[in-house]
Amino acid sequence: MGVTNHGFPMIHSMTGYAAASREFAYGVLNVELRSVNHRYLDIQFRLPDDLRAIEPVLRETLAAQIGRGKVECRVSLNAAPAAPKAPQLNEELLRQLLALNARVHAALPEAACLATADILRWPGMLGAEALPLEELKGACRELLGTALAEFAAARAREGEKLKQIMLERVAAVEACIAGITPRIPQVIAAFQERLAVRLKEALAGGEEERIRQEVALFATRIDVDEELSRLTAHVAELKRVLAAGGAAGKKLDFMMQELNREANTLGSKSVDLTVTQAALELKLLIEQMREQVQNIE
Repeated sequence: MGVTNHGFPMIHSMTGYAAASREFAYGVLNVELRSVNHRYLDIQFRLPDDLRAIEPVLRETLAAQIGRGKVECRVSLNAAPAAPKAPQLNEELLRQLLALNARVHAALPEAACLATADILRWPGMLGAEALPLEELKGACRELLGTALAEFAAARAREGEKLKQIMLERVAAVEACIAGITPRIPQVIAAFQERLAVRLKEALAGGEEERIRQEVALFATRIDVDEELSRLTAHVAELKRVLAAGGAAGKKLDFMMQELNREANTLGSKSVDLTVTQAALELKLLIEQMREQVQNIE
């Protein structure tokens, strides 16, 4: 988990890139990390066959530092250009081959011994100097650490941008709620009055007490005070989660669902154009936040 300079967890984006390299006499070793958003942690490797054995160590290192995202770790070794060299004789293979030849000749004295040409043509007898694999593995681990530090910093910078976008939308949501909350009692009273008039006309002077009861009952069904209260509570929790930082993506995604549910209910219960427009604006802002949340670890 990344932290700020003050030691507090940060919001991280799931999108990032970093690379590190080291030059050796025999070539340049490169380690690259890149990631995109993903529901879970998915780590994929692209390694040279000679370094395939180090994959579990690299995977463990990445899993300890990254919570979510589709991550690709690519390791490559680019051979350095060099002047042509005389072929190298594989001394160890030569000793093994001569030992086997002696055993066969001891068992079958009539068998012909290997000729020099046969030995030189033997697969693997002549070739380039073997790579220092242990040195390369150690360098690979160190380079991963270097790349991972820059990778985390890049994801933190992008995460801070996402956080600021989210907070801008949160402020717009708060302004929207604040704009319609004082109107609700007036909206309900005006609707009750209109409804009572229509009922009286329809019933042609029927029981006024029953009319009042029916109007009051219907008014409770269109009262959105509870939805506005829940929206306000969800927004406060959203701000708290953003301030707390850390791996907040899944929680933020759930909160977007809750906010959207309340905005939908607000719109369905509305009997006032201003409230309806506010509900539509809330849904737009929530959708914009949800899109940003998809990139948060």
